[in-house]
Amino acid sequence: MLVAEKKSESIQVLGQREQLRDRYWQKRDPIILDRLRWRAQTFRHLVHLLPGQTILELGCGEGLFTQELSKVSRGENPITAVTFLDKLPALEEPAASVEFLNLSSLPGQLEGREFDFVVAMDILDKNNCAWALQHVYKLLKPGGQIIFYESNPWNLFLRTKKVFSRLFGKTDNRRLLNRSELYELISELGFIKIFSTFYDFVYAPLASRGVWWLQNLSILLENMPYVRTLAGNILLHAQKPPREVPRNEVSLCEHEELRGCISVVVPCHNEEMNVTPLVTKLLTLYGDYLHEIVLVDDNSKDNTREVIRQLAEKYPLIKPVYRTPPNGVGRAIMDGYKAATGQYVLSMDCDFQHLLTELRDLFDKAVAWKWDVIIGSRFSRDSVLLNYPFQKIAANRGFHLLARIMLWTKFRDLTNNLKLMRREVVQSLELTQPGFAINAETGLLPMVMGYDVKEVAISWINRTPDMGVSSFKLVKVGGGYWQVLIRLWLKKVFKKNSFYPNTKLGKIKKSRKLIKF
Repeated sequence: MLVAEKKSESIQVLGQREQLRDRYWQKRDPIILDRLRWRAQTFRHLVHLLPGQTILELGCGEGLFTQELSKVSRGENPITAVTFLDKLPALEEPAASVEFLNLSSLPGQLEGREFDFVVAMDILDKNNCAWALQHVYKLLKPGGQIIFYESNPWNLFLRTKKVFSRLFGKTDNRRLLNRSELYELISELGFIKIFSTFYDFVYAPLASRGVWWLQNLSILLENMPYVRTLAGNILLHAQKPPREVPRNEVSLCEHEELRGCISVVVPCHNEEMNVTPLVTKLLTLYGDYLHEIVLVDDNSKDNTREVIRQLAEKYPLIKPVYRTPPNGVGRAIMDGYKAATGQYVLSMDCDFQHLLTELRDLFDKAVAWKWDVIIGSRFSRDSVLLNYPFQKIAANRGFHLLARIMLWTKFRDLTNNLKLMRREVVQSLELTQPGFAINAETGLLPMVMGYDVKEVAISWINRTPDMGVSSFKLVKVGGGYWQVLIRLWLKKVFKKNSFYPNTKLGKIKKSRKLIKF
């Protein structure tokens, strides 16, 4: 009897939190649809969603987040959306992939079912957290993951609001858990691969006007030491054992126009652990698109060269390039470009394995837009940037701000190595940088030359804030970036007419601009 009563009380708490959250969204959050879209994108990027994987949403309320989940998953993922309130959501255009359930107990109608992912927002409470997470654990498939967005009790606005509420005789009955408490509890329940991070500084009081400036500021604050502890939310991720789970990988090739058209160029320096998984996943997900995979060994000191040789023997699509000194990622990319013969050339780093599902967005846009250059942007409005080194964010944003002023063009992030270009563009580029600054050159140069350039949102996620430092050294490579910027500024200002090549693309319109996104 006591157990049943406890379950009933816990369900009531879930329903109360769900109701309170939805009321706040309706009355106090003028950008709620944008916010839920960002969170849906974050979920997709975090779990590297593949078609057919199942999603359970707990506390769906009126189904606003459910709709955004359905959109970002393209309707390819079955979504079971559960509410703990008395009525089901009434959506004007319910998606065929969505199933709504009303539960008065857990697991209730979910008895015997398992899901790849469980996602929820603002439903955990000290009164029910352990009980609810125990049920969530049982509802996950082995290797399944959870993503929870929970209010941060250290949020300054929330703490100030509580003080004033008490003065006016109002009370907030929520018993929120802080980041340490959430981490400790979920560890005790048997979850693994846990990480929690502070998330979202775009919170009340706010207005819809200027929200994009706030979002850009939020990216900085979320990754700023100490300050990030004051964010509006805590993003919690965890996985049910086992750590490694075989996934039924599916082909993501849907465009006949791209069949056999893509040359992938990958610079490799001491990447013996990464190169085989990268090649295997590329062939699985995008095999029909691939013309070749150009693996450029940049004088590795480990066994990378031998691994590439073995891959070339096993897969006919592998085209190995073995460099001689001097080293340099810029030199490796240039040699890879020279060897590429596909209609499109995709450049990417060897440790971009986690981004492979996101390549689908670049390929989709290449077909839909017919643009010359498509770049994976870490700072787009729908990008996900978690636990990114703050000094690199500051340097990146400062460089791009100055570049926008000097080149008088709007763009967000052109210095990432994830780029898809027509081969005619690649052949026309006069590249000079031997190191990391080539990433700025391959992004800015096509734009200044008049080619059509488009940015697509991608993610960058460090699972823990204390992961190892990248080999990218700001002080060491910074000079190359300034060389690129000054060179292009001089070309644009003083040699504008002679800087447009006579390429196979035909006469390029000099008035083209990078479109705002």
